[in-house]
Amino acid sequence: MNPPDELKTSWREALRDQIDPAWAKEIDDFEAQMHEMQRGTMDPKLFMEARLRRGAYGQRYDNGQRHDGEKTQQLAFPCGEAIKGPGTVWDAPGMQRIKIPYGKLSAAQLEALADCAEEYSDEILHVTTRQDIQLHFVHIEDTPDLMRRLAAVGITTREACGNSVRNITACPIAGVCHEEAFDITPYADALTYFLLGHPDVQDFGRKFKIAFSGCKSNPCGLTNFHDLGAIARVREVDGEMRRGFELYVGGGLGSVPHEAKLLDDFVPEEELLPLSQAVCRVFARLGEKKNRARARIKFLVRQVGIEEFRRMVQEERRGLRPDPRWTAFLATLEHHRETPLHQGSPLPSFEEGSALARWARSNVQPQKQEGYYALSITLPLGDFTTRQARGLAAIARRYCGDTLRTTVDQNLLLRWIRGADVAAIYGELERLGLAEAGAHRLSDVTSCPGTDTCKLGIAR
Repeated sequence: MNPPDELKTSWREALRDQIDPAWAKEIDDFEAQMHEMQRGTMDPKLFMEARLRRGAYGQRYDNGQRHDGEKTQQLAFPCGEAIKGPGTVWDAPGMQRIKIPYGKLSAAQLEALADCAEEYSDEILHVTTRQDIQLHFVHIEDTPDLMRRLAAVGITTREACGNSVRNITACPIAGVCHEEAFDITPYADALTYFLLGHPDVQDFGRKFKIAFSGCKSNPCGLTNFHDLGAIARVREVDGEMRRGFELYVGGGLGSVPHEAKLLDDFVPEEELLPLSQAVCRVFARLGEKKNRARARIKFLVRQVGIEEFRRMVQEERRGLRPDPRWTAFLATLEHHRETPLHQGSPLPSFEEGSALARWARSNVQPQKQEGYYALSITLPLGDFTTRQARGLAAIARRYCGDTLRTTVDQNLLLRWIRGADVAAIYGELERLGLAEAGAHRLSDVTSCPGTDTCKLGIAR
């Protein structure tokens, strides 16, 4: 049953002062588009694109029909013939994708996600290979309030789907890795919000994925399989050590996998944003628009060759109008520095062969900061419950503060844990049902949740 109008508007009013005004207007505009669609005054194709750009996907059976193995049956959705896109029934439950830039989560954000999963979904949160969170079985009419409640804690769903720059991913141990050139966190953050809603990224033929890595020796960032990949480097320039990035372009997996090509072996930090903007502009202008199967940037790079693509990007960069945002973030790099709650301490010895010892061997890794450790929380198939989410938020507050990360292998990571607290945290994870060993091992399977929900899935 749909809640009364006065209840539906309460979140908009209650959270108005807690949401960035631009984000609030975007959500209000989306809700207005929903009303237009319900009145039949909006083109279904336009509304479909609008909701996809807000992260609201369809799911299996959203055409109102279900095949039971013998025959197709009509599903009795109460909305009748109302739709939310071509061939998509209004009342059919959908999936809400939620962007978590470079996987960084605070305890308050995790609790807000749990609240939304309980009220609007099935009490399950799913971590994706893009470090996003997904909620399934969400009704379209609940999405504006869901978005407002997340926006109030600094989370957006804008451009989580659609032909847009998807969630920017990064190595989950950035800032604590022994082998990184430097912490790429503030750079991933700056590029995320620079490109979010930027006019130059609104006319892509397909999605565009970006990844950051702090080093070249480990595959944590998977930069070689992205549309744009940035690897941190430090180089001496005119007698001064400078930060920059080795930039790759045109990678991708799918049915036609491509390894990314080197665009530039050293992009100075102040050039990261404008050069990325130039790449996006070239893709928007020259990328395939009609044939979606060929509309990724990897096909454009292969078609023109990396030398010509590099020339076009450099020419585009020279023609860009200067933007103060390109370098403004460089004055605030220290704002992203994490600080521990407690004084560090070494990891004690655990009884050989014990469950705790086995778990620590696979799920605990030392940080470059002496006395501190990163703890991987294995999530079978990337799923965890709202009860577990609240328990993890409490653990984070008690032991490490707001230093959680989602990972590209669909797990969670706690950082800045002192060695003396590892056993106690393991006990708390056991009580939550989250003390499974084997993180980063062969048994830690990466899985799509869409076998039960995806319209394209062929196996369940």
